[in-house]
Amino acid sequence: MCIPFLGNNIIAQNKWKGNTTPTYYELSEHLIELSKTSEKVELYNMGKSDYGLPIYVCIVNGAKDSLATFKKARKETTILFNNAIHPGEPDGINACLIWLDEVIAAQEFSSEMPLVAFIPAYNVGGMINRSSNSRANQNGPNEYGFRGNAQNLDLNRDFVKMDSKNAFVYSKIFHGLDPDVFVDNHVSNGADYQYTLTYISSLNNRMPDAIKKITNESLLPDLEIDLHENYGIDLFPYVDLKGRTPEGGIVSFNDLPRYSMGYTALFQALSFTVETHMLKPFPKRVQATLAFMKSLISWTAQHKTLIEKSRLKARKSIATSKTFSFDYDSDGFCDSILFKGYAHSFPKHHITGLERLKYDSLAPYERNIAHYKSFKPKKKVRVPKYYFVGRQEKDVIKRLKANKVIMNKLKNDTIMQLGIFEVADYQVSKHPYEGHFKLNNVKVKLGERSVALKAGDIRIASNQQNASFIHSVLQPEAEDSYLTWNFFDSYLQQKEYFSSYVFIDKIEEILNNDPALREAYDSRMKDDKEFRESEWAQLYFIYKRSPYFEKSVNVLPVFFQF
Repeated sequence: MCIPFLGNNIIAQNKWKGNTTPTYYELSEHLIELSKTSEKVELYNMGKSDYGLPIYVCIVNGAKDSLATFKKARKETTILFNNAIHPGEPDGINACLIWLDEVIAAQEFSSEMPLVAFIPAYNVGGMINRSSNSRANQNGPNEYGFRGNAQNLDLNRDFVKMDSKNAFVYSKIFHGLDPDVFVDNHVSNGADYQYTLTYISSLNNRMPDAIKKITNESLLPDLEIDLHENYGIDLFPYVDLKGRTPEGGIVSFNDLPRYSMGYTALFQALSFTVETHMLKPFPKRVQATLAFMKSLISWTAQHKTLIEKSRLKARKSIATSKTFSFDYDSDGFCDSILFKGYAHSFPKHHITGLERLKYDSLAPYERNIAHYKSFKPKKKVRVPKYYFVGRQEKDVIKRLKANKVIMNKLKNDTIMQLGIFEVADYQVSKHPYEGHFKLNNVKVKLGERSVALKAGDIRIASNQQNASFIHSVLQPEAEDSYLTWNFFDSYLQQKEYFSSYVFIDKIEEILNNDPALREAYDSRMKDDKEFRESEWAQLYFIYKRSPYFEKSVNVLPVFFQF
């Protein structure tokens, strides 16, 4: 199936084929020079990173003008590769540089070649923090960058919360190009096995039907054949272990919106993460990444029309969907998949005196193992026609705008009967996670009340192509909602209280004016000894149900209308 876009007998620069990977400065200088000397290569500074240095995007087969090139990308078929989100995993950098060398050496493009873009080094801060030992388990290169950015954030957890400058630059690149296909290049940690390269695809059950069909019936089968026949590479799903070793089975990776491919999948891009194996030599890993890159470009060229139609169909289905499903989990069903692994044992270690896991690369095997790839959502909610967000939520609105959510400002103050999200329960993480004490296991009660909206508040229609992103961040119970990432913590705190010695004089009037409250109070007094003996408990019980209690407690500044 492979279409040779490039000329024959092309030899890439050897420096990209060895056991070294460029520094940020070497990489940038090289690409700047190529963009000046080659008419095929375009390089654009898309904005400053967390470290204050530029994040670039390199484009091949563009229109040789920034505005025209990005317009072409959105109109025609485009692939985006992301490199060095974890700079200790630099295989994609070298692979893209070798591919560029081949592109430049080629006499001409195939007329079917898509627009190809890649981010040379996304995590600039991590690229600068260079050493030879931060990846203790990895076989090369000689030096490489660090996983965390300059703020010690894992940028592959930041695509929704957008704590980094990098994330805003990324959204500018991504939405500017609107890529049809996206690949994030990584290097794995985990079990030992024969494969040099594995991949992560979006959860089958989460993908729109049109994307699922093209991925499973065309893209993956064709890539598997092409990589095996033309590159001698066996393509295999990412080895996320069910137990301690592969024999216990593997589980499909849950690509939440916080991750790069989970994020891009929200916008109906065909999204993948490539994971080369940490124990394979760096040059071999680079060649495998390059092979995947070439094969995917070739497949994309042959299926432009199918890709565009599938994305359009998926976007229409998302925009018109009446429900939103989330909190996916394995349903326990599995398929059998042929796995090429290594025998393992548990000998005692001579220092620890305890059993350790040991793989034997001299004892390869092939056997069927369980593959848990069937997932079901635990939660499904009805999709509102509109969301409303208070104008004061500038951080939320900023992120919605960055992700090209269509919205409009209310021109006048108005009172509307709207649905409310009232947070009933949640758990706070015991330890910080990526700069946040994240909220988990959120439970929300839906209600309805008269809401005084202000001029400047935001109205968001659900029937737009970015609806998956909108629901993912505004539905409070979703795993990566803005509530879970602490954007609304201030609304979970009561602001006004009472002085007992004053308020106690009001309770008789309150109870007399509210027979239902009087009945509830009397019942509680009868049945609860601890309640009877606590003045504070009694007063707060009445206060919370009285007109004096603030109605905004635990109510989010996000409203909805069906």
